[in-house]
Amino acid sequence: MTSSPGLADALPDDTAPVAAVPSGPDPSGPGPRRRCLPAWCSDPRVWRTEVLAGLVVALALIPEAISFSVIAGVDPAVGLTTSFTMAVTLALVGGRRAMISAATGAVALVTAPLNREHGFGYLVAGVILAGAFQVVLGALGVAKLMRFVPRAVMTGFVNALAILIFLAQLPELRHVPWAVYALFGAGLALMVLLPRLSRIVPAPLVSIAVLTALTVGAGIAVPTVGDKGALPSSLPTPGLPDVPFTAETLRIVLPYAFAMALVGLMESLMTARLVDELTGTPSSKTRESVGQGVANVVSGLLGGMGGCAMIGQTMINVKVSGARTRVSTFLAGSFLMALCLALGPAVSEIPMAALVAIMVMVSLTTFDWRSITPRTLRRAPVGESAVMVLTVAVVVATHNLAIGVVCGTCLTLLARRYGWWGRRGAGTEAARGLRRGGGR
Repeated sequence: MTSSPGLADALPDDTAPVAAVPSGPDPSGPGPRRRCLPAWCSDPRVWRTEVLAGLVVALALIPEAISFSVIAGVDPAVGLTTSFTMAVTLALVGGRRAMISAATGAVALVTAPLNREHGFGYLVAGVILAGAFQVVLGALGVAKLMRFVPRAVMTGFVNALAILIFLAQLPELRHVPWAVYALFGAGLALMVLLPRLSRIVPAPLVSIAVLTALTVGAGIAVPTVGDKGALPSSLPTPGLPDVPFTAETLRIVLPYAFAMALVGLMESLMTARLVDELTGTPSSKTRESVGQGVANVVSGLLGGMGGCAMIGQTMINVKVSGARTRVSTFLAGSFLMALCLALGPAVSEIPMAALVAIMVMVSLTTFDWRSITPRTLRRAPVGESAVMVLTVAVVVATHNLAIGVVCGTCLTLLARRYGWWGRRGAGTEAARGLRRGGGR
């Protein structure tokens, strides 16, 4: 589903001042007061888009959050609670509208050793400290460094994420009943064909509903969301981590917290920049950095595992469903918890094949196919192509976005410093010129 016409133009910049409501009697009636709200607030098409997008993202978040909980070594309910907390908090304090933040694999990989070696209490303490680091880094203006990330690195970042999203779905398609492949193919077909007929309801939501009804009605035995783990049974309650508040505890959690803060900020800021380019709307990177920190502090105080921006779910929200406001982000987290609490048994029956099909479609639409066409490769500078390929290779090999972005940026600096950037064919043309001039 695409966004409503003119929606991006109707949305104000997060950094723009909010018009003040005049005090005292308003001689012109209620009209001017209504104009203090964004134009989209009175557009039912926008609300329909945002609500349905939030529901689709919530359904897609459930298996992802459970999978990341397994990576971190915690109960599935912890990842789901974290996703709810991160999404709702950043809908209020984040700097990029319509971006989805939740429990992520990148953060889970960083914190898993801390949980494994010292226990869950230390993981929670690390999440809170990481959030504090992010608030400080955001206030110091670390987000401004993102302007120095080259476009070739950005392209490699996007392509690597698309590949990682695709690779993450492959385990769900191995050693499974044949019906899984049929459902997977049907899900892809629905998402490709349905938008050509109607865009009233997001195709991913239709795909989930149809495939779930088919498997339940026909009694088809396939892996479901319920097979991934138990869903939360109550709202999270605040509390401090169960660790001694000593210098030794700080020494243990400090390295993990700082690493988590850097990885989370880099992934979030890169995702925000990508959404800026996709939607043609600006965002406040400083506010997003501070917001990520606030969200992680809140997540830790509620017993969560921490997280950051999610490229896959953000693409579902922005590119597939057409969402453009904070409403979809807030509803994604709210629907996630509501589905777990009120409709847990029904959500548990959703076949994994339906969600895998959605994520594969996201990976296919996220990948910048134009960047690897022969025409682009012929016209692009050699250094630019090399940086893009290196960024993809490093991210896919390490599953660490931060390492890939740093390596790509460093290679760009070296290529420009030592004159390796040139265009294809430049070396041949130079050689011909030297031969005509007698050489050196």
